[in-house]
Amino acid sequence: MKAAKLAGLATLAVIAGGTAGCSSIRESRGYVVDAALVDVVQPGIDNRQSVEATLGRPTFTSQFGEPTWYYVSSVTGRKPFVRPRIQQQQVLAVQFDAAGNVTAADRTGIEQVVYLSPDGDATPTLGRERSFLEDLFGNIGTVGQPGMGGGAAGPGGP
Repeated sequence: MKAAKLAGLATLAVIAGGTAGCSSIRESRGYVVDAALVDVVQPGIDNRQSVEATLGRPTFTSQFGEPTWYYVSSVTGRKPFVRPRIQQQQVLAVQFDAAGNVTAADRTGIEQVVYLSPDGDATPTLGRERSFLEDLFGNIGTVGQPGMGGGAAGPGGP
């Protein structure tokens, strides 16, 4: 009877361990969103100093165009041995005018996320493909030819 209980507990432990190994790991990345603080930012009322005092430093700022601060927050889910996938994402874009006053505060979500699929492990290039032997022996006979920039003297040389 005691051996049957131990076998049952061992089986239950193996099942629990197996399902725990397949569960998703959630990770928060970037800015931690506080909805009450985000709602406080008002166009026409706030400026750069008040936004930084309320929300903190931005995740990144625009490099071109109108000055914009971006606060990016995402939650990823990852199963063991698999790349993480974005499950939730929020971006708060706070735009400023030349005087530093807030002109707009826009929110976007995961609908703006673009998933890129690289095409293989090689970068396509222009030109022709050369074999290993062409790369290895391709310059034989071209070194030192006149007009090729090699070591031999061209016309009118010594």
